[in-house]
Amino acid sequence: MTSLSPAILAILTPFSILFSRPVWNNALTLIVGAILCRGKRTICAVLRIMGLSNETSFAKYHHVLNRVKWSPLLASKILLNLVMSMGEKSQQLVLYIDETLERRRGPKIKAKGYYRDAVRSSKSIVVKSSGLKWLTLAVAWRFPFSARYFALPIMTTLEPSEKSDNTNLQK
Repeated sequence: MTSLSPAILAILTPFSILFSRPVWNNALTLIVGAILCRGKRTICAVLRIMGLSNETSFAKYHHVLNRVKWSPLLASKILLNLVMSMGEKSQQLVLYIDETLERRRGPKIKAKGYYRDAVRSSKSIVVKSSGLKWLTLAVAWRFPFSARYFALPIMTTLEPSEKSDNTNLQK
């Protein structure tokens, strides 16, 4: 994708080591399409906005996310290094850790469990919800155009329930 500016390529190029060259080109197409896309950012919507809705081998774009081997941990390390290199040397590093409950149903959801729902619970009433529990690591970051700090997610991982963990160990 040669139509990207050098400034954008300087940010995206460090991630190219995660993929082979053909897959990286597909990933760039998906990244640009996701930035331009309005509404839901599905693969089909991204391909449509990029003018590839009639692409006969559209499955290769789906494979970037679900079949290609890449390391999310290495991607997180690259992202953290990139964010840190953009900051001031004197800037203090503040990390946030947050748990999020994604309410999911269905027989194909493997790692779901019952967790305390922080949104629906109060001090006196504990509400449990079925879903997936995610743990997110974020960096506090202040952009030059803003007076406040933002939490930039660096890494997110699934915390499987104890029941699903035990089921996976038995298999």
